[in-house]
Amino acid sequence: MADKTLDLLFVEDDPDFVAGCIRWFQRNGHSVTHTTSGQDGIDQCVKHDFDVAVLDWNLPGLSGLELVQRMRDMNPETEIIVLTGEATIENAVESMRQGVFDFLSKPFPMGELETRCLRALERRSLRRENALLREVIDRAIRPQTQMIGQSEQIAKVFRLVDRVAPTDSPVLIEGESGTGKELVARAIHLGNARAGRPMVTVNCAALPEQLVESELFGHEKGSFTGATAAKPGLFEVANGSTLFIDEIGELPLALQPKLLRVLEDGSLRRVGSEKERHVDVRIVAATNRNLKQEVEEGRFREDLYYRINVLTIGLPPLRERSGDISLLVNHFLGKGYELDDDARSALESYHWPGNIRQLINVIKRAKILADDVITMDDLPEELDVPTSASSTESVDVEGSLISLQRDHIHEVLGQVSGNKSAAARILGVERRKLYRMMKQHGIET
Repeated sequence: MADKTLDLLFVEDDPDFVAGCIRWFQRNGHSVTHTTSGQDGIDQCVKHDFDVAVLDWNLPGLSGLELVQRMRDMNPETEIIVLTGEATIENAVESMRQGVFDFLSKPFPMGELETRCLRALERRSLRRENALLREVIDRAIRPQTQMIGQSEQIAKVFRLVDRVAPTDSPVLIEGESGTGKELVARAIHLGNARAGRPMVTVNCAALPEQLVESELFGHEKGSFTGATAAKPGLFEVANGSTLFIDEIGELPLALQPKLLRVLEDGSLRRVGSEKERHVDVRIVAATNRNLKQEVEEGRFREDLYYRINVLTIGLPPLRERSGDISLLVNHFLGKGYELDDDARSALESYHWPGNIRQLINVIKRAKILADDVITMDDLPEELDVPTSASSTESVDVEGSLISLQRDHIHEVLGQVSGNKSAAARILGVERRKLYRMMKQHGIET
């Protein structure tokens, strides 16, 4: 434990005793702040976040119990050690009930006090890690998924990820909605030394404007209506890891200077707090907007734009990733399902305005509707786009076959007086398939 350093507050009115404490702790590399009254100690806690506070139980003014209670309310993360020259079991029990880490009777060796302070620091660190871990779990961070593709467009993205991932530089990911920006951010995080801690994600577009500041920077108890307890912001949750800020273009203009400051020196203040906290966070941001245009139109700060835009990764839309759609279809289809030729052709030729997210949803839907082989009947109607091979303008053999099919449908519909259900049974197709065939051939009832 000797290699750990402490940020200590001593609240003690015995000048000779506290002078010895300060010499001992400073000689061992620790930072020490000293006050002689309980109120001064509280004032120091307002300004600074101490690791451990060492308090005399018998100070003038505030009683030891009152001082402990106020410090615990103000900053529950600071561990407290109580010192007294008049130790009683009642005092010891009462201080422990208030969450005090330890209770020491004077006199005692300085080495013993240092050891107990270091143990208090360990408990503080453990409690903070547990709180942040619970915060991460509560946010249900999605599991890692694999980046898939072999097109030249996506290969360029892979190369950029490999280059930038080991660094701590901010990264801006640009692309249409559904192109996989969070997936790229996760790949960047996993290629970094920070990968041992989970990546934390926030979507600025999904939060009401009045909550964005609290979500990112945290808040203190009572700082606004509904703030019934202090809460760390996502920057604190992501300390030592990566924070992925999705849709950063939606960040309110008034908050952008605060984000810029964190990027510049890692410092922040919770909502309702005067304490300055410091974090070590790697920022990966994403947007589907043209941020350069947003800067020109005054909706995004230029200095923040250049700070997050150290390196930009542009994600191509799915329609431009030649050959990747089939790979993605096979991946999301999984085992136990097959595609017939028409359905596969429709999936591969569709323009996918919603990109990969839309493709995933279409395949999920098809797997629910299909038994084992997915057909056109299991796909949304917008994917049923006639190909040139089925056009009535085709010639030669294809034209002859299409004409025969059209004539056959006409004949069957005539036999059943236009009853589509009966015609579909005779033709051996589903009613929906018959509707598509009629639409392809321009047949009206």
